[in-house]
Amino acid sequence: MKRRDFLKKSAGASAALGAAGASGPLLGAAAAQQPAAPAFPVVQGVTQHAAEFVVKTRYEDLPPEVIELGKKSILDSIGLALAGSQADSAPLVERYVESLGSNKKDAAVIGTAKRYPARFAAFANGVAIHANDFDDTQLAFQKDRVYGLLTHPSVSVLSPALAECERSQVNGKDWMLAYHVGVEVECKIAEAIAPRSYEDGFHTTGTCGVFGSAAAVAKMRKLDAEKIAIAMGIAAANSAGLGANFGTMTKPFTAGHAAESGVVAVDLAEMGWTASGTILEGARGFFQAYGGGYNPDILMKMLGNPWTMANPGVSIKPFPSGSLSHPGMTKMQEMIRENKIKAEDVESVDVGTNRNNYATLLRHHPTTGLEAKFSMEYCMAALLVYGQAGLGEYTDAAVNKPEAQAMIERVHFHADPEADTAGFDKMTTIIKIHMKDGRVISGSADFGKGSPANPMSYEEVAEKFNLCAEFMKWPAAKSKQIVEFVRTLERAADMRKLVGLCSV
Repeated sequence: MKRRDFLKKSAGASAALGAAGASGPLLGAAAAQQPAAPAFPVVQGVTQHAAEFVVKTRYEDLPPEVIELGKKSILDSIGLALAGSQADSAPLVERYVESLGSNKKDAAVIGTAKRYPARFAAFANGVAIHANDFDDTQLAFQKDRVYGLLTHPSVSVLSPALAECERSQVNGKDWMLAYHVGVEVECKIAEAIAPRSYEDGFHTTGTCGVFGSAAAVAKMRKLDAEKIAIAMGIAAANSAGLGANFGTMTKPFTAGHAAESGVVAVDLAEMGWTASGTILEGARGFFQAYGGGYNPDILMKMLGNPWTMANPGVSIKPFPSGSLSHPGMTKMQEMIRENKIKAEDVESVDVGTNRNNYATLLRHHPTTGLEAKFSMEYCMAALLVYGQAGLGEYTDAAVNKPEAQAMIERVHFHADPEADTAGFDKMTTIIKIHMKDGRVISGSADFGKGSPANPMSYEEVAEKFNLCAEFMKWPAAKSKQIVEFVRTLERAADMRKLVGLCSV
C-alpha cells in the first residue's frame, strides 16, 4: 500500500497540520481510531510581531498598576534568590560552574561573593530563585489553560536581567521595562500554546521561559526586531523542561537553564548566528512541536493588551510548595485557626482537586523536602503538625519526623469531579476534616493567599522577603535597603547598586 493511500484510509490516525503537511503514519488499530486533531493555525508573522513588541514598547506604555505589581514580584524574587543560595543545590551549582574554568567575573550570584560570566550568573540565580518553589506563578484567563501549569514568570526573566545590568549603567526605568517586556512575552506564549503541552508534561517555566529571558536581554541590548526574532529561534533550540522532574533538583535546573538560554541566544544572535525567524508559528516550530496547536490571537492581538501582570494577574506564593497546593493550604490554615484544631484530634482529612492538580501534586509519600513541595498530603500534614509551612518545614528532617509521616498517612488526596467542573483556570480545592469526636469540618477555596483574588500588599511581600533573608542570615540593614530600593525602583540611576546590596 502506498503511503498516501494508507493516510487516506486512516484519516483518524493523524491530522494534517497546516503548512507542515500530513504527519507520518501512526501504527496500530488503537491509533487509527483516534479523532482527528484540529488543523494547526497557519498565521504569518507571529514571531516578528513579538519581536516588534519588544523593540517598540516604551516605559510610558507600562500602566502604573503593572509597574507596582512588578515591584512586588521583583522584591519577592530577590528574596528567594537569597534563600535559594542556601539550598542543597547551591554548592552543586558552584562546583559545576567553577569546573568549566572560566575566569570571567561579569555578574554577581545573589547572596554570595561569587561572580561568574553573565550566562552562568543567570543560571545560578535562576536555580536559586526556583530552588524552594516559592516564586511567582502566572494565572490563566482561558478555562482550558491550566492554572499553575503555565509558567513562573519572573525567575527566567529577572535572573538574566540582573546579570545584564552589570554590563553597563542601566537606570531603574529601563531595567523595569526590559523585565516587564520579558515577562509579557513569556506569559503570552504560555497562554497561547495548546493545553496538551501542559497536560502531557512540559514544564513551561523552561519551555516558555527561554523566550522571556531572550526578550529581556535583547531589550536591554537594544537589538532590532530581525535580530530578536533570530534570538528567539536560538532560544527555542534550548526550550526544555518536564513535569516528571517535579520534586527534584532538576525542576529549578529547568528555570536556571531557561534564564541562561536567553543570554546565550542574544550573544549568538549579535555575533551573526542564524536561526529560524518564524520559530513560534512555523512548520515544525515551537507551537507545533510542543503543543500541536496554539491560539495566535493571544500574541497577535493581546501582547500588552492587557498586560498579564495585571489581568488575569500573577500570584505571589505564601508557601514554598507547588502553587496548586495553595488554595487548600490557605483554607486549611483558616480552618485550623477558626476551629482551634489540633493534630492529635484529627482522624483523617479528605482533599479533592481537579484532575490536573492531582496529576501535578504527584508525591504522595514524600521522604525529602523537595518531594514534599509536590505532596498535597504533606502540605496539609505540615499545617496540622507544625502549625505553619515555611522554609523550615520543607527540610528532609521536618518531612521525616514520625508525627509528620503519621499525619501524611491520614490525609487522603484524590481527583474530585466537582472541582473539575469549576474549570482548570481555577485551583478549586475541597477539604473535609474528620475529627475523632465525630465532627466533620468542611471548606473549599478556588485561590490562595497571594493571588489577585486575595493579593499580598507590598508590605506583606516585604515581610516574606525578610523571612527569606533571615533564613539565610542576611544582614538586616541590607535587607531594609533592598526593600526600599525596589519600592522606588523607577528613581534608580544605576541598577548595579541593587546588585551590590544583594551580594557579599
